[in-house]
Order: sequence, then structure tokens, then C-alpha cells
Amino acid sequence: EEHAIMGAVPKVCSKTYATPRRPFEKERLDQELKLVGEYGLRNKREVWRVKLALGKIRKAARELLTLDAKDPRRLFEGNALLRRLVRIGVLDKEQMKLDFVLALKVENFMERRLQTQVFKLGLAKSIHHARVLVKQRHIRVRKQVVTTPSFVVRLDSQKHVDFALNSPYGGGRPGRLKRKNLAKKAGGEEE
Repeated sequence: EEHAIMGAVPKVCSKTYATPRRPFEKERLDQELKLVGEYGLRNKREVWRVKLALGKIRKAARELLTLDAKDPRRLFEGNALLRRLVRIGVLDKEQMKLDFVLALKVENFMERRLQTQVFKLGLAKSIHHARVLVKQRHIRVRKQVVTTPSFVVRLDSQKHVDFALNSPYGGGRPGRLKRKNLAKKAGGEEE
């Protein structure tokens, strides 16, 4: 009630994922399950979210490819799109062409997730361990602790993915159990 009087506009958000047109295609279900397992995702929605983002990018590329090669809009928007994809590390510098955008796969984007990067950099024992570390505030990108497993790691940030400074793994104080056991050990020695 009060918000309406103050004139606060309700936030309208578009959906970030699209459910599949056919719910029970064996081929698609198997492919999704493989992605969920391979990248340690929580549910299929995380796959659909990336699929929608990729769909939008490919649609933009397709539309730009219909324009003339010298068209100012194609040059401007095409370059912006390609630069963005190179910056997040989905495309290589050598692949700065719209045709390469159409060849992108969901896996290209999954590889750039913070969860995948933490595992690939050897900070975690498994892809599932990586997700837990991210959620439990053990991982930082540069100076910032990031708790979102789906955080997209840019190419220039890749070298800066590390344990948080106040995490037990990154030189912070030991965790709850370790402290408890140390206290128990110290107490035992006094007797």
C-alpha cells in the first residue's frame, strides 16, 4: 500500500529462461542431464537459462548477417557483440566473425561459469565441491567475494580467481570444527 502512494514502480522483469517446447524428447532430456552432471548444476532451469541467452545472441547474429557487410548497423552492433563474447572468453580473438557466433554451443558458456573455473583451476576437488566453496563464501574474484556459482568469469578476471582472504583456505582463521578440535586438544593437555 505505502509503496503505491510513494510512487515506487513495481519492478518488471522478463523471464531469464524458456521451458522446452516438447517436454519429453528423449534426446534433449539426455543431453540436459549430461550438462547438469558435467557442470554440477542444480536443475535443468540453469541449462535453459544459458540456452535462452545463447538463443538471443545467435538471433542477433543471424539478423546482422542478413544486412549488407558494409552496413553501419552491422559493423557497429556486430563488433559490439563480438567484443562482448571475446571479453567473457566464449570466442577467441581469431574468431571475430559473426559466422563463429552461430557455431557457439551451450558448453562454451558453461565453461565460463565461476563454478567450472574454480574446479578447472584446481581449487576444488570436484565440480560439486566447487559449487559448495562458491556458495560458502570461500572464493573471490579480484578483491570481491562472489557467492554466485553461475557468475561469468571474464578473460581478464580469470587469473584473479582465488580463495577469499578471510576463508580458512585462504589464510583466514580456521573453521568451526578445527577451532573446536584445537580447543579440545588444548583442554586435554592441561589436565
